[in-house]
Amino acid sequence: MVAAVSLQNVHKVYNNTCVVNDLSLAIQPGEIFGLLGPNGAGKSTTIRMLTTLAQQTQGDIVVAGYDVSRQAAQVRSQIGVVLQQISVDADMTVWENMEFHGRMHHIPAGQRKNDIRRWLDYVELTDRAQDKVKTLSGGMKRRLQIARALLHQPSILFLDEPTVGLDPQTRRRLWEIIKGLNKDQGMTMLLTTHYMEEVEYLCDRIGIMDQGQLIESGTLQELRAKHGEGIVMKQKGDRWEYLFFPTLEAANQYLDGQPDKTGMMTRPANLEDIFVELTGRNLD
Repeated sequence: MVAAVSLQNVHKVYNNTCVVNDLSLAIQPGEIFGLLGPNGAGKSTTIRMLTTLAQQTQGDIVVAGYDVSRQAAQVRSQIGVVLQQISVDADMTVWENMEFHGRMHHIPAGQRKNDIRRWLDYVELTDRAQDKVKTLSGGMKRRLQIARALLHQPSILFLDEPTVGLDPQTRRRLWEIIKGLNKDQGMTMLLTTHYMEEVEYLCDRIGIMDQGQLIESGTLQELRAKHGEGIVMKQKGDRWEYLFFPTLEAANQYLDGQPDKTGMMTRPANLEDIFVELTGRNLD
């Protein structure tokens, strides 16, 4: 199977600093891939290179079968992008934002009108079509960004921290929209986020970046199997020490064998535990 997104030995250097360092990664068609990393790990730079907003210093990037360096226009026709920053025009109406995007992609008038209705209905904004964007809530603006990104029927959707700053209820509504697009449309997605539960709920595979490098990748089950499915936590002053074990049963056996169990407990390992173990830092 030909990868939907492929990076081979990619480097990006800014001001003599290597912010992406020898990155190789493949995302398969129909897959939701979550890219995690602390601030400054190189995630956003990677997204910018994949979406033709930045040029790699070295290496090869192919998106939807097109080389991002030599075939940028073809790449842009195949991708949708939802950035962390709100990028819709606040002084235009919801419909006008969609209309402008459709014209930019040369969608014929009749089809454009039908597609705008379709995607506004999908993200539940039909009743706000004639309202100016500045009157919308943060969650509505993010849903509009998703609808706009889908208007030209891309095969791959890039989501750079799409739910940052939203309340939990709105965030979960966006999760359902994203999950539905993948299930109903078979859409390939690359997602960056600071919410571990978002990755656990949405993503088929996970990649962890640190200091410009991909230091780990796999399914959540594979990561837990590799790094340990059980944890013994031991309190030391105001901090916790974590010990990984292959299984929760092994962690319980270790705890049972301790003469003094004060400040100790066991639990299943989660993605955040693995992330901190690999990077030495919390995600946020």
